[in-house]
Amino acid sequence: MNFLPFVISGLGIGAVYALSGVGLVVLFRATGVLNFAFGAFGAIGAHCAWQLLEWKMPLVAAILAAVAVSTTISFLYGRIFAPMLSHRDIVVRAVGTLAPALLLIAIMGVIWGELPRRLQFPTDQMFVSLFAVRLTYTRIIAIILAAAMVVAITLLLNRTRLGLDMRALANDRDLSAVLGVRILYTETAAWIITGIFSGFAGLLLADLVRLQGTFLTLLVIPAIAAAILGQLRSLWETAVAGILIGIAEAVLTPIPWISPYRAAAPFVIALVAVTILGGTARAALKDR
Repeated sequence: MNFLPFVISGLGIGAVYALSGVGLVVLFRATGVLNFAFGAFGAIGAHCAWQLLEWKMPLVAAILAAVAVSTTISFLYGRIFAPMLSHRDIVVRAVGTLAPALLLIAIMGVIWGELPRRLQFPTDQMFVSLFAVRLTYTRIIAIILAAAMVVAITLLLNRTRLGLDMRALANDRDLSAVLGVRILYTETAAWIITGIFSGFAGLLLADLVRLQGTFLTLLVIPAIAAAILGQLRSLWETAVAGILIGIAEAVLTPIPWISPYRAAAPFVIALVAVTILGGTARAALKDR
């Protein structure tokens, strides 16, 4: 059985998981919040893009609007609600993000319903042949975007004042405050960054798989699995883990007795990741 076409196909989805996992890790490192609403932020942005395209708006405007919507919602939660929970237990802070996720699912259900749709980008019709397998430009863009954003965030963390403040917060929040780190400003910036990541991830997944509120909200599961495999710290390990999760999901497609359940692969990987790396993950959580 030739798995190569499915491996190449899985690269695109894996890049989205990588993008999402990195977005979660950036926020967690800066604020200690594991954002369960990440997928919902991206989902409502993707729905807005679909609606604008239905109204015959330019594709660029739809993409920018989608990222702007997801980023704005993330910013509002990070600026208004997250500070209220900043001194609570890490589990409480994570569970707190379920509220906006459930609210956004309800809003999407009322406005757009749960009928599955797909965004259609012009790049879906363009492709290159890789080992006699078609790789669409959309998947190539997903891979390039994931790599570019990881590089950009790595540079931001290592070479800017904001990055220095984020790394200081990751080590010790209270000491950072004593040393003059702008806590609220830095945490708000982290929420804005994760909103940008969620916007692009939602758009790509709505094109590569389907546009559906509940489905895109559950994008957070494989993203969390990738983040845990990256030990909630390493951006590059998280990105690689996300790509491998996408490939693992794709290669199950040609196996008849597993194929109907391949959508569960990220959930299984997440469970295995928590089981195997549970000690490391708990240590990272404890450090917060």
